[in-house]
Amino acid sequence: MIQEQLHNFLYSYSYFTLYGLSFAYFIALYFGLAPIFDGVCKLLYSKKIAHKIVEKEVAQKQIVFEIKNSIQSILIFGTSIFPVIYFIRMGVITLLPNTIFNILVGLVILNVWNEIHFFIVHRTMHLPFFMRNVHYIHHKSKVPTVYSVYSFHWLEALLLSTVPLTISLFIPFSPMAIALYPLSSILINYSGHCNYRFGNGTGKSWSLFGTNHNDHHFKYKNNYGFLSPFLDYLITKQK
Repeated sequence: MIQEQLHNFLYSYSYFTLYGLSFAYFIALYFGLAPIFDGVCKLLYSKKIAHKIVEKEVAQKQIVFEIKNSIQSILIFGTSIFPVIYFIRMGVITLLPNTIFNILVGLVILNVWNEIHFFIVHRTMHLPFFMRNVHYIHHKSKVPTVYSVYSFHWLEALLLSTVPLTISLFIPFSPMAIALYPLSSILINYSGHCNYRFGNGTGKSWSLFGTNHNDHHFKYKNNYGFLSPFLDYLITKQK
């Protein structure tokens, strides 16, 4: 029954309907999870489990700016479903069954690829031309918030939206892995924009999950990766 509904979704719905569903999904993730994640961070902070990275209050004007640009980005993200569905219907993208194994492995691969993809795009965005004309919008959030996760120039949003497309052409995934990837991605994004450090607040360790990208917003350099500093160490020899 579920397989029949999925087949109908992938092959029968119009592109206009699919865009609407994709847009609604990203809107629900952004506005539904941001206040929850922020609330959890504040609770952990009150229990001294999380620590603020920058002790500075963010103006309401910044949050309004972030939300406005995030809605623009979500309009762009919604279009990412077009080429994926097109290539599925053309038989270019192969889909795997929705088993637990395929979903979990698919999510791991997609998030590892996202780290590589993000590093390439982000490093490009810090070239002088793109920094002046494109990436400066994201860096308006010097002290990031959960609402800054999608605060991009439209071109940067377009580039970042190509994560599933650029790998699913070569590696098959289950539909549920592709569908759940935005959820896992935004949770990781929140950890890197919430301005909270998780763990004991000192040293460099996995307990400082999410710290690197928060630091990047404040310092404007280094930490071009997202979840992990590995690519920075490997490619830029960051100390």
